[in-house]
Amino acid sequence: MRREQLELLLLLCGIGHIVLSVVSTIIPKALNWKKELGPLQPLLRQMFWTYAAYILILNFCFGIVSIFGKNELLNHSFLAKSITLFISLYWLARVFIQFFYFDTTQAPKGLFYTIGEIALIILFIIFTIVYAAAFLYNSWIIA
Repeated sequence: MRREQLELLLLLCGIGHIVLSVVSTIIPKALNWKKELGPLQPLLRQMFWTYAAYILILNFCFGIVSIFGKNELLNHSFLAKSITLFISLYWLARVFIQFFYFDTTQAPKGLFYTIGEIALIILFIIFTIVYAAAFLYNSWIIA
């Protein structure tokens, strides 16, 4: 894969991360977190919200780094290898969690939620592949 292609893919993934971050802000309302988390002890509820905020911020930062640092993410440096590998593994773990850990039997039903879930899974897989390709490019395995 050529560098120019990877730069474009990283830019698109960066935009995807930003869109994901913005859209993720509707999840608490869509899944009625206020009601569902209400019975939890305050500390557990606060920890849940804190972890959700960390994930949101991390995804947003992946977007910023990918949009404004796409050239640096492909410069074969140790840092470029580390960041692209980290982001790829982050999303790979998320895909595995989706398929092998989440119990979706209680998930909302309907076309809207089904399309949303499929779109998210596809996005997570794309992120995994693009950042893995960038890591391989940085490692001179593909050029």
